[in-house]
Amino acid sequence: MAAVPEREETADVLVSPVAERLELLPQGARVGTGSIRRRAQLLHARPDLEILDIRGNVETRLRKLDDGEYDAIVLAAAGLVRLGLARRITSRFATDAMLPAIGQGALGIECRADDAITIAQLAPLDHSASHRAVQAERSLLFSLRAGCLAPVGARSLVEGDQLTLVGVVLSGDGRRRIEASATAACTEADQLGAQVAEALLAQGAAELVAAAHQVP
Repeated sequence: MAAVPEREETADVLVSPVAERLELLPQGARVGTGSIRRRAQLLHARPDLEILDIRGNVETRLRKLDDGEYDAIVLAAAGLVRLGLARRITSRFATDAMLPAIGQGALGIECRADDAITIAQLAPLDHSASHRAVQAERSLLFSLRAGCLAPVGARSLVEGDQLTLVGVVLSGDGRRRIEASATAACTEADQLGAQVAEALLAQGAAELVAAAHQVP
């Protein structure tokens, strides 16, 4: 990954015609998401909700919401902003309530590892803080052996030369939630991700990840 341009915001957002915030949705409201991570965190906060699968691109999902198939849907702020649809955002989730996906809001530019010329040409596009943050998150996911099927979220914060990483792993039904965090120098992003993963594994994350992989 030769460059990561400056990252867009990482928040997940609620899009709803019936309530301004998640806690204001009516009992048993139908909420659409195609994300296991979002599903688990929604159920952790509101186990009464009916979480329904939703597919398609952003415009398709918004159309399904407008057609009354859902009371609300959850999307990434970055996608709506980049598509010029920020006006559709009803509210943003607090990051401690809905930890983003690994690398959410970031663009990664890849090239061959042995292509020194291309790497040099891509260097001006790289935003160091964004790159280090994504690097730590990817290291966390790799160390958990979680892949895209497990309810794993992460939040990174760069302050000066220090990087803080918060990771969360949940059960698919949202009932179990474990969290860990640590801070290190930005130059130690890989080690930081592994450190937070180790703390999560010590709390039983491997069991939750394995259970997520067994869901048909």
